[in-house]
Amino acid sequence: MNSTVLDHHATATQLYEAAGTDFSKLNWLESYWAAWYLWIGNPIIATGLMSFIMHEVVYFGRCVPWIIIDAIPYFRKWKLQPGKVPSAKEQWECTKLVLFSHFTIELPQIWFFHPLAEACGMQTWQVPMPTWTTIAAQVALFFVFEDAFHYFVHQALHYGPLYKHIHKIHHKYSAPFGLAAEYAHPAEVLILGMGTIGGPLLFCWMTQNLHIFTVYVWVTLRLFQAIDAHSGYDFPWSLNHIVPFWSGADHHDFHHMAFVNNYSTSFRWLDYMFGTDDKYRAYKQRISAASGKDRAAIEKKLLEQTEQEGIVAADEAERRSVFGAKGKRE
Repeated sequence: MNSTVLDHHATATQLYEAAGTDFSKLNWLESYWAAWYLWIGNPIIATGLMSFIMHEVVYFGRCVPWIIIDAIPYFRKWKLQPGKVPSAKEQWECTKLVLFSHFTIELPQIWFFHPLAEACGMQTWQVPMPTWTTIAAQVALFFVFEDAFHYFVHQALHYGPLYKHIHKIHHKYSAPFGLAAEYAHPAEVLILGMGTIGGPLLFCWMTQNLHIFTVYVWVTLRLFQAIDAHSGYDFPWSLNHIVPFWSGADHHDFHHMAFVNNYSTSFRWLDYMFGTDDKYRAYKQRISAASGKDRAAIEKKLLEQTEQEGIVAADEAERRSVFGAKGKRE
């Protein structure tokens, strides 16, 4: 690696000159990428600004369609918990906490990501970019890593003290909606965020072959997955009906409703392998077995029953933060 690349005081112009970048051979995306770094001048500031703006635009941009859908009664036929539509007040309260976490936790994380990424050997300002096949393969790997990380850490967050003091905030809504994807305690945002950026950083450190543009593609898809999983809607064209092992809203909505089961994010296989989807599968089987005439009534009854069981399970988890399994104070 050229020594100039390691100089954090070098301007973008100096970096491109030292790398011998031929701008005439860049495609339109690469040209705009380089133009951004040249315009800002400082690569660290350029990466920090672009990363944070990208995150905010993608997150809230993806939430807008779900806000609109929640406001249109026609779509209730596909809502997993049709009797629970978030009010404008709930959405605004949710947005305020999400913004607080974004500016107090995620902004510093994003801002210091550039020097940390470069320390691991990640390319940021460099062009040309990797091929789409390389990007797709790396993003697929990050999905698998994050899903496994989230599965085990999420289960840990359901343990008494961690649930009571951290994860309980995220379970405020038994019927989640898009904006609630990142409605969580700042500590949870930090902890689970490690699964999102940890995979790319570890991969880069091991291979020295990763461009931050690939990370942006990964983060964008991960945000889409998280927001859609919290949307509360299961359409016939939802991805889980096309890819059987994809989790989707149908899978995660049950977790919020029942408190237990379905701890993974993107895929269903770890919950299936470890048996942490037994209640979910029994629930779906009972609904499927119902006849068309009685299906709506049976589904409503099961929804109410499952939610009540979820309340009991959440209360029990919270009590474990004070009392031991035998009722003795810890």
